[in-house]
This record gives sequence, structure tokens and C-alpha cells, in this order.
Amino acid sequence: AALKAQLDNRLFGQHLAKDVVLKAVLGFSNNPSPKKPLMLSLHGWAGTGKNFLSQILAEQVHPAGLRSKFVHLFLATLHFPHHDQVKLYKEQLQNWIRGNVSACPSSVFIFDEMDKMHPGVIDAIKPFLDYYEEVDGVSYRKAIFIFLSNAGGDLINKAALDFWSSGRRREDIQLKDLEPLLSVGVFNNKNSGLWHSSIIDRNLIDYFVPFLPLEQRHVKMCVRAEMTARGYAVDEEIVQAVADEMTYFPKEQKIYSDKGCKTVQAKLDIHEDL
Repeated sequence: AALKAQLDNRLFGQHLAKDVVLKAVLGFSNNPSPKKPLMLSLHGWAGTGKNFLSQILAEQVHPAGLRSKFVHLFLATLHFPHHDQVKLYKEQLQNWIRGNVSACPSSVFIFDEMDKMHPGVIDAIKPFLDYYEEVDGVSYRKAIFIFLSNAGGDLINKAALDFWSSGRRREDIQLKDLEPLLSVGVFNNKNSGLWHSSIIDRNLIDYFVPFLPLEQRHVKMCVRAEMTARGYAVDEEIVQAVADEMTYFPKEQKIYSDKGCKTVQAKLDIHEDL
């Protein structure tokens, strides 16, 4: 219930992601002996809430969230930058995960910028994700792995726009409308760290979680939430002003925010000073 309340109050415009993740996480945490670690792959445009959702999830398992020593965040461009070092990265990653899960079986590992990860690096973690009792005396079945990626974002945006164009409600988009597109699209996308990955091949990803592009009404929700978080009264004029400063696509209809809610905080800072 705590997780549901967090998602309802803090994550906007993502009915699919919310449902899928609630089901996945509650099912996993209520299972005394899961057969494999929980593996989620979150996909969508920038600023739609992927990072945010993974933080909320991490806090569910370890209340200190990203500050917990049992929650680990990897950024492709920071931690795995060089193409010629893939072999080294794979060894480091295996040692790091092995060490951390030995220390805490319910460790959470978040891999951000999967679309910038060199193909092959992520396959190093495949042994830990598979259906093994244990690997070298360590059980990985209580761990959670989360991939974040912009890959597949264009497929999701197109599907959302098709729904809009045919006059159907956004809330009626279902996972089955997007999940097949995503797994195939990401597997065959050369700019994805999951390109031809054995992790997809072996069906080790439990859910591909689509994040839809955000409309102006969702951006406004983000602004209101941010104002409330800062302890201000919500001023609808400022809410509208911040939403109006965002850029929207497609060019003619201007339905979806280019950056999701990503620049809301910075834009609000400017309005504060006024």
C-alpha cells in the first residue's frame, strides 16, 4: 500500500508503468522463494519518470533509497565509457555484483543510460539473472535489477500518438499494445546496450515497462507537486507559466512535452526569483 500511495502521489501520466511495477514488485516481495531475481527494463523518453520510479522502488526495499549502501546506480557514460575496455568492465561488474549480493541478498542494481551501454557489457550479469539456485555459493534470487533506457521511446511515442489520433483514451493503452514492440525493437536496436543480448534471448527480463510521453496536464501535475514539495502554496498562474515554457511535439498538434518533466525544477527556480 505504501508503494501504491507513493506512485499515485508522485508519478504522473504513467498508468501502465504504475500497474506493471506494482504487480511485479508486490508479487516478488511476497514470494518467500523467488526462482530468479526481479528484472525490470524501463523504456521511454527523457523526463517521463524512469529514474524517479526506480528511486521510489529502491526506497521500498531500502528506506535510504539511493543513499543506501545496498542500492547501486550505474551510469553507462560514467562507469563504462570506453569501447576497448569491455572485457575489464565485465569482470569488474561481476565482482561488484557478487560482492554486494553476498553482503545483502536484496541488493538493488540500477543501470541507467542502457541505450549508451556498449553491447556485450550487460551480458556479464546474465549468470546472476538466470534460474540458478546459486552461483559459486551465492544466491541472487532476492536481488532486483532495473534497466533504464530511452531506447524504444520513439516506438512508445508513436503508439501513444496513434491512440490520440484515433480518438482513444490514453488510459486505454495496454501493456499488450506496447510490450511486443519493445522487446523486439530494443533487441534489434544497435544503439541499445541490450542489442542482441542473451538477457533478452533467454527471456530473463520479467517486464518491459513502457513510459508514455507526457501531455501538458501531466507537466502541470509535476509543477504542482514540486511547489508543494518546496512548501509553497500552489499558484496556478505559475503552474501555467512553467508549462507554457516547455516545448511540445509533434510540431502541429503540440501534444507531448519534449523533455517530459525534466526541466520543471529549473524553470520553477526562475519563477521563484520573480
